[in-house]
Amino acid sequence: MRLQDKVAIVTGAASGMGASTATLFAREGAKVVVADLLEVEGAEIVGTIEASGGTARFQKLDVSNEAEWSQAIADTIAAYGRVDILVNNAGVSGSHPDLLNMDTWDKQMSINAKSVFLGMRSVIPGMQAQGGGSIVNISSISGFVGQDFVHMGYNAAKGAVRLATKAAAVQYAKDGIRVNSVHPGIMPAMRTSMMSADPDVRRKMISAIPAGREGRVEEVAYANLFLASDEASYITGIEVPVDGGYLAR
Repeated sequence: MRLQDKVAIVTGAASGMGASTATLFAREGAKVVVADLLEVEGAEIVGTIEASGGTARFQKLDVSNEAEWSQAIADTIAAYGRVDILVNNAGVSGSHPDLLNMDTWDKQMSINAKSVFLGMRSVIPGMQAQGGGSIVNISSISGFVGQDFVHMGYNAAKGAVRLATKAAAVQYAKDGIRVNSVHPGIMPAMRTSMMSADPDVRRKMISAIPAGREGRVEEVAYANLFLASDEASYITGIEVPVDGGYLAR
């Protein structure tokens, strides 16, 4: 068990990469907080974990809301006594037909960037007090490169996650807190996807991937598991692309 008795909060855990990460963490011995706005779907993930002998609870959380973060941490401490791992996974898709849409910029900054800072800000004091912890921030290949079908707000937000991760890693390494980022490439379309869900657009996207296929959510989950575990005890401030070689071109 690679996460035996550790307590992990996974945001956006009701579906996709977050759900895969939550179930994998539970299978590896963690007590998992499934944090999401989707109550029905989140409860189903908790049920799946419990049916397999794991431990989990659902936490309704708007990751862009500071007060809800405070409540989530308080509820987790009340239930499990501590927070050892945070996976900042929640986010929204960046593809949008109007590349200059202002509302999209604001939404990207709030949900994909501000939320990561709020999550780190919420768990770091407790991790300092207990002598350490691991934070995994989900960025994207879009945090490295521009793309013609992605709103620039998405690139900017994911780039912010990438560098905020490095800053936090440097600032809190002395406290035993490790902070790393994972950068998924082309994954199955999200429920918020627009242009990137179009089959023609997806074919073009996949043609740029050396591996010749989209990624699977569990492939991201296993990267998250390694960085969250003590196996990565001397690893902080790094970027882990899970992208089939996209960024290697």
